[in-house]
Amino acid sequence: MILETLKPQVSAIISNQDLDKNERLLKICELLDKNITYYNWVGFYFRNGEKEELLLGPYVGAPTDHTVIPFGKGICGQVAVSNENFVVPDVAAQDNYIACSITVKAEIVVPIFVNGENIGQIDIDSNTPDPFTELDERFLEFVCAQVATIL
Repeated sequence: MILETLKPQVSAIISNQDLDKNERLLKICELLDKNITYYNWVGFYFRNGEKEELLLGPYVGAPTDHTVIPFGKGICGQVAVSNENFVVPDVAAQDNYIACSITVKAEIVVPIFVNGENIGQIDIDSNTPDPFTELDERFLEFVCAQVATIL
């Protein structure tokens, strides 16, 4: 499975002291986008200080107007409140979905915790209907745990 083979590369990026935090986050986005065919937009959102909103961090994919997302709004905003993974097999079936592109069919968002606090998330959009499995969730949890070590 490609996801397992990417874990050492994620760890190598995280431990690369020659890159700053945002460069490492972008490299992770690039790695996932390049190697997982159904990951069509890969990015990070982070809590904006004490405000109840998320700010877009490094990402790879089509430009988005959604650079600030209020807590509770869309899939990312819901994860900021629930502190739980959110897998959306069909975005068209979601009432509280923020459309980034008409080509997006599915989305997965996994929170990043530092000292037990949800400080951000990784957000993946897919142009493939219902592509995400439990293996994607476990892999992205691994990615988020690695990312948490540099935040």
